[in-house]
Amino acid sequence: MNRIISKINELLKDTNDLIDFEEQAQIYIYDLLTTVAGNVFTQLNQTIKKRMQSKGWTVEREDEKTVQFIFGAVRFTHTLMHDVNGKAHYPFDEWIGFRKYQRHSPLVEVKVAELASEGTYRETARILSEWTAVTLSHTTVGSIVKRVGKAQAQADEEMLAELEEAAYLPKGEKLDFLFAEADGVFVRGTKKKTSHEVHHAVIHEGWDKNGKRVSLRNPQVIMTTKPTNHFWKEVQAYTTNHYSLEDTQVVTNSDGGPGYTAERFQEAFSQSSYPVLNQLDSFHISKALNRTFGAKKSEFKEGVQKAIKGHKLDDFIRWMDTFESTLETDKQLEKAEDFRRYIGGNWDRIFDWRKKVENPPNDARGMGAMESNQRHISFRMKKRGMHWSSEGSEAMVKIKQGILNKTLRSVYLKDQKRSVRKQRDVKKVVRMTEFLRQVTQPSIGVKQGTISLNTAHSTAMGQLIKNLR
Repeated sequence: MNRIISKINELLKDTNDLIDFEEQAQIYIYDLLTTVAGNVFTQLNQTIKKRMQSKGWTVEREDEKTVQFIFGAVRFTHTLMHDVNGKAHYPFDEWIGFRKYQRHSPLVEVKVAELASEGTYRETARILSEWTAVTLSHTTVGSIVKRVGKAQAQADEEMLAELEEAAYLPKGEKLDFLFAEADGVFVRGTKKKTSHEVHHAVIHEGWDKNGKRVSLRNPQVIMTTKPTNHFWKEVQAYTTNHYSLEDTQVVTNSDGGPGYTAERFQEAFSQSSYPVLNQLDSFHISKALNRTFGAKKSEFKEGVQKAIKGHKLDDFIRWMDTFESTLETDKQLEKAEDFRRYIGGNWDRIFDWRKKVENPPNDARGMGAMESNQRHISFRMKKRGMHWSSEGSEAMVKIKQGILNKTLRSVYLKDQKRSVRKQRDVKKVVRMTEFLRQVTQPSIGVKQGTISLNTAHSTAMGQLIKNLR
């Protein structure tokens, strides 16, 4: 500690300003941490090597390894050994939880993925290099994103497989109402004129109000670029694992497009004994109105809106017939016919769910949270000339899903998290390291002795002996 204090004091005297001091102090502390961590890892490796040798393992060679942590590159020695069956192992790597060929710590990889979910790969690499001791290329950032996103995707696949193999449904939370919305957004692919559809569902338990702000209660998302059928299986697997829906009224909302029909919701939430309510998204109704009648107010637009809101089909047909009689071009007529088919084909889905159920919750609100939630995808994956491979787009949306659901870190560290038994083994090895550490010789203090005096105290020799005492 005294050495560290002395070094900090020296840096403070040698630097011209606080910015320079802070930068130099950071470099010093990072170097100190990497050196200490490297020494500890090497020492632990030696302890584990001795344990394995006592079990009959043989040593092949000592290798150097470097792992990039947030505070810097840690260099240490690990031992390549062969077990009693001749299989090769790096026992220290297996004990501490390093993967084969792993070059970055789990925290570095997770932080890279989290940063990359908000900015480009190049921007992520720049931020890390400025704020930490981590230096990466943008291609390495992309590789880490794929690895972390794959971990979240595998967790979803395992949940789906467990549901398919289970003899009975798991017991989950019981609710009076559950709300779900689903839609898709397209992102450009790497090949010309290709795209990937990101299927996106938001499931929540209602609404919470804090002053004037309203938020969804316990929102969870499911995102994937895999086929539509697989997406709905993931939705069903998630809700089945978390909720017991037998006595739950499920209320859903969508634009009614291909892949997001009422039948899809009914199948995904078939556990409920109530018919699933599916209403047409009001945002898409307004969007279709503006596309057909224009953004400005008009007599026809207000008449159609009033007919839709009052759910009066005859009035809707009359207003549309009158409007179409005023159109002059085939393109205008085509837009009007598309709108008529869209509204007419979903007429039974145009309602306010609160009027369809008995005793709706006191905090009940209209549906329509999907469009704001789609920004998580569109702001990161659309525009700015972005193009996505199939693997890259799936990894990114799974990272987004993991961050929003607060599961990314837990599923990524699932295979590296120590069990209770392994944690006990860790503590045992650490104690052995303390035991094997070479200790210094104990101090026996200052030796005592006397010089015999064969002369008077008043002499020069007598005075010297007196002073030495």
